Amino acid sequence: MNELDEYQGTERLLSSRRIYDGRILNLRVDEIETKGGRRTTREVVEHHSAVGVLALTGRNSVLLVRQFRYAAGEETLEICAGLVEKGEDPKNAATREMREELGWFPGVLREIGRFYASPGFCTELLTLFLAEDLSASSLPQDDDEDVSAVEVPYEEVPQLLAKGAVRDAKTFAALSWLMAWKGLGACFK
Repeated sequence: MNELDEYQGTERLLSSRRIYDGRILNLRVDEIETKGGRRTTREVVEHHSAVGVLALTGRNSVLLVRQFRYAAGEETLEICAGLVEKGEDPKNAATREMREELGWFPGVLREIGRFYASPGFCTELLTLFLAEDLSASSLPQDDDEDVSAVEVPYEEVPQLLAKGAVRDAKTFAALSWLMAWKGLGACFK
C-alpha cells in the first residue's frame, strides 16, 4: 500500500467558527490540520443546492435569461436557474424555475450533470438539466427578480462563448455541453 492509499484526502477539523448566517448562504471559518500536520484555515461559504436548466425550443435554439446581477455589477446571459428549496426535489425545482423565468413547462426533463460552483470555498452543488418538448406554462417571477427570456439559435452559441458574452460558469458549462452534443464545435472560430 502506498501513501496515497492510506490517505483519503481528508483534512482534520480542529475548530469551526460561524461568521455569518444569511437567507441563501452562511459563512464559516474552519481551523484544520492537513495530512502533513500543518495547521491552516479554510473559509467556507455554505450555499444551498441549486439547479440550472438548458431549455431547448425544438426550433434549433436554446432559451436563456437576461438579468442584472448585482454582485457582478452587470447584465448577464444565463441558463434558467435557481435554488432548491428545503425538502424540494431538484427536478421539481428545475420545473418551477422554468415556469417562473421562462414561462415554459418541460415535457422531458433529464439530468445531464452535477458540479460544484467553486469547490475551493463553496458547498453549492448545482444539478444541470436538459429540458425539451416545452409547453407554455408560467408562474410569477420572484419578487426580487427581473428576468427576460432570450431565444438563441444553436449556430450562435459558439460565438457567444468565443466573444465572452457568456460569463456565468453554469451557463458556460451548459452551452459547452450543448456544443459537444450537437456537434457545434466545428463552427467555433
